Amino acid sequence: MKSGRKRIVWGVAGVAAVAAAAFLVWKMQRPPEVSVLEIKPQTIEMGLSVVGRARPGDLVEVSSPNPGQVIRLFVDDGDAVTQGAALAVIRATVEQAQTDAEVARATAARAEAAEARLNFSRTQTLYDRGFAAKAALDSARATLQAAEANLEAANASVRASAERTREYTIRSPMNGVVLVRPIDNGKVVTVGETLFELGSNSGTEIQAEVEESYADAIHVGMTARAALAGSDKVFTARVSEVSPRVNSSTGARLIKLVPTEGSSLAPGRSIDLTVVVGRRDNAIAVPRRAVLDATAQPKVLVVGADGKVRQQAVTIERWPTTNAIITEGLKAGDRIVLDPSGIEAGQSIRAVVEQAK
Repeated sequence: MKSGRKRIVWGVAGVAAVAAAAFLVWKMQRPPEVSVLEIKPQTIEMGLSVVGRARPGDLVEVSSPNPGQVIRLFVDDGDAVTQGAALAVIRATVEQAQTDAEVARATAARAEAAEARLNFSRTQTLYDRGFAAKAALDSARATLQAAEANLEAANASVRASAERTREYTIRSPMNGVVLVRPIDNGKVVTVGETLFELGSNSGTEIQAEVEESYADAIHVGMTARAALAGSDKVFTARVSEVSPRVNSSTGARLIKLVPTEGSSLAPGRSIDLTVVVGRRDNAIAVPRRAVLDATAQPKVLVVGADGKVRQQAVTIERWPTTNAIITEGLKAGDRIVLDPSGIEAGQSIRAVVEQAK
């Protein structure tokens, strides 16, 4: 009786082992589950995302027309200034010495003119009384005229020298705010070196560089979504200018935008921009990871009704969007493999449809 029970147990175990083996074989041969996306045409926004920087409406770099050493500073970063206000003084020792020399020469010329004037007056008196010849009077008059001409020239030299010396006081060319002051007392500066960077009080604008191949689609008046770097708060801006010039070193064109809501932007702050250049109705967009060989011969893996995968050539819109916009090769209802890595054409799969995001 015990042997009969053993045979039953072994029989059950054998059946279970065969069933388990059959299940493993079936599971190994069963097509894998693969996430797919069902194509549904929709309206797509065509946007161009770039990073811009805020800056004042007018930005002026103030430099010295002459070299020298900074001996006094009147303003610092963030200070408000008015047009004509003194910003700094550059040492003008040599120029001041030249001015002093010109003043000394003018003093000597004034003394010579005074002496010539007295000499002419005495000669005129003697001539009137008949004690001097006409030639002596003419000579005295010529000497006086030459002395007065020398005095006028010396005075002009003094004015010119004084004007050159006054140029060493650096003054503000406009009303605004000091954004950057890269100099300190004692620094020796050269001609044209930036001493101050001033921003106007006439509002803030945003500047960004756009690759020339995409800049052609942007024009004045377009709207953009903007957000300060690191912030989720979105505000709107409007394109105010598109530069016609292409930067030869970067291959980009400069665009300018102005906030439409009066947002307060600190100069130099980074701003994430998405310029809306248009919308496409009944467009097909797929995640870029679903496209194989996107730069040369783009294609996707399409799943048929029988669960078999096939390659399908597609045409991609050449525009820097998050998803690839398909202009040819797909239609509504097609199912494409979202992650084609490890999947081959002709392979059978079990499609698991994911919702489009």
